[in-house]
Amino acid sequence: MICISVDGRAQVGSVLFESFGQVVAFHHRSHFLVAFRRCIDGRTAHNVTRTGNTREYMDQGLHILVAGGGIGGLAVAYALGRDGHDVTVIEQASEFGEIGAGIQLGPNVFRMFSYLDLTEAINEVAFFPSALCMNDVCTGERVVRMPLGDEGARTANGYPYGVIYRVDLHQVLLSACRALPNIRLRTSARLAHFEQSAGSVQVHLADGRRVDGEALVAADGLWSKVREAIVGDGKPRVSGHVAYRAVLKREDVPSHLWSDEVRLWGGEKTHLVHYPLRRGELFNLVAVFHSSKYDEGWDTFGDASELRERFARACPQVQELLARIEMWKMWVLCDRDPVMNWTDRRVTLLGDAAHPMLQYLAQGAGQAIEDAVVLREALCHASGDVALAFQLYQQTRYLRTARAQLTARFYGDIYHASGVTRELRNRLFQSGTESAGFVGLQWMYDGIDPKQLFRRD
Repeated sequence: MICISVDGRAQVGSVLFESFGQVVAFHHRSHFLVAFRRCIDGRTAHNVTRTGNTREYMDQGLHILVAGGGIGGLAVAYALGRDGHDVTVIEQASEFGEIGAGIQLGPNVFRMFSYLDLTEAINEVAFFPSALCMNDVCTGERVVRMPLGDEGARTANGYPYGVIYRVDLHQVLLSACRALPNIRLRTSARLAHFEQSAGSVQVHLADGRRVDGEALVAADGLWSKVREAIVGDGKPRVSGHVAYRAVLKREDVPSHLWSDEVRLWGGEKTHLVHYPLRRGELFNLVAVFHSSKYDEGWDTFGDASELRERFARACPQVQELLARIEMWKMWVLCDRDPVMNWTDRRVTLLGDAAHPMLQYLAQGAGQAIEDAVVLREALCHASGDVALAFQLYQQTRYLRTARAQLTARFYGDIYHASGVTRELRNRLFQSGTESAGFVGLQWMYDGIDPKQLFRRD
């Protein structure tokens, strides 16, 4: 038990509990941290009971169910768990884990890491590239370059631009969740369907078990069962693009092919992007091209002969990079048209379940993490009124995420341009400032300020 004096000499206690007597007692460290965080946020404690000269903090938060233990699901579980809510994460796999690939993290995402107190953990495993570059895949000529060094990135947005191994990002979030005793992580729990009443949600699992809660956040991905019930818009939209991915060790990349930049080689219906991962210990490659041959999913083996055929006209450096890979994993690129409603009373969607997008903006994971933060703020603003909070969250998010979805499609066309369109792209990007091709994304990288979302002036 941790006790803090509130006699005026302990400033935190005097601010948070000034009318509650002489002593506030916490029976778990996590409750103290939640109360302290509310003090810093300018919120007041709740559910404080009197026992003699002692006040006991008995946090009676909501019991919130989260379907899906990927990046979005763990992010929202952690965001809500930090406020003292009891969170149960329901994951269909037998263990929590992520499939390996690289993720780009814009300044908007690092702003969310700061809000969640995860910056230090992320920085330990991320890599911070010197620039974002685009080269022509056939000629090798530079199309555009945007410097990213600490000075350049922080001057524009206040936060850096980084890249991270998906596995590492997932592990940071998983470790953060495991550190909170009010977050329960359940595996081998596949959601079959759900029901809800005036004050509760019942999730029925495929094996016949049932999990009850007061709210359900569905972060169950592109093929979300919950979205099927709420939105009912059928199968995802198949873009006709496939991505082949591979990760090399640093020592397996010749020095003349190594780069500390995020570099994209764009060409007719193809592109290759590569960058370091895990503090520079790994090298991530993703080759994307249009194809009519694909399997649904994103963890099947790719056809190396088709890859070579699609990049047959690529410049020597790209050809040499592709030749370094003996085995590729493939995934099919899909998205959905934006929708303005993904909520039904005590049930809402998050991340790819709500707004799946193509990878051309590198914002899928980032927008899911933004979702988690906004949902947490909405629930605080609504004082625990779940239905109101979910509506506030949705109204705050749907236009921003729709813009990201549609802009990602547009950038896919830019990267894969040919003929006159390719020539125009190169000339426009090469004229004016070096960052000409990225100026239009300032709205995205500026991100959101969580504390300004639902201000009570």
